[in-house]
Amino acid sequence: MLTAAISFLLTAGGVAVAGLRAWRRRFRSATRWFAVALLPAGLYLTGLFPLASTIGREFADWATRLVFDPRVWTGLVLLGVSAALLLATRWSGRRGAVESSPERPAAAGAAPERPAVTQAPKAAKASGKQAGKRDDGLGDFADIEEILRKRGI
Repeated sequence: MLTAAISFLLTAGGVAVAGLRAWRRRFRSATRWFAVALLPAGLYLTGLFPLASTIGREFADWATRLVFDPRVWTGLVLLGVSAALLLATRWSGRRGAVESSPERPAAAGAAPERPAVTQAPKAAKASGKQAGKRDDGLGDFADIEEILRKRGI
């Protein structure tokens, strides 16, 4: 009974503030106040106040155990290690690390797979095409460098 009175008083107070805001022609603020003012009555009428108090008590019990129970600290450490491992694998995957997959046995009657033939990279100096240019890894920027040089930058 006390919960009902408090919730409807809060709703009435919020509606009054919303009315004052609307009277001052601050309609957006009045709408927000009105929306928030409806929450206590809505929570009471749906029966969510007992649920909220149960959740509050359980959270307080958990917080108490967090401070005093070493098992909770162990669980937090395990969660932290798990998160760190997940982030590390994501980071290493972005850095271009290659995972090796286990070999699969060939199916009966199937021809064995041949490894892909890769060609050895040709040396720039051996080809003679880039004999005058330096090999500093910026070969892709040669065109941009030439344009900037023409413009005097």
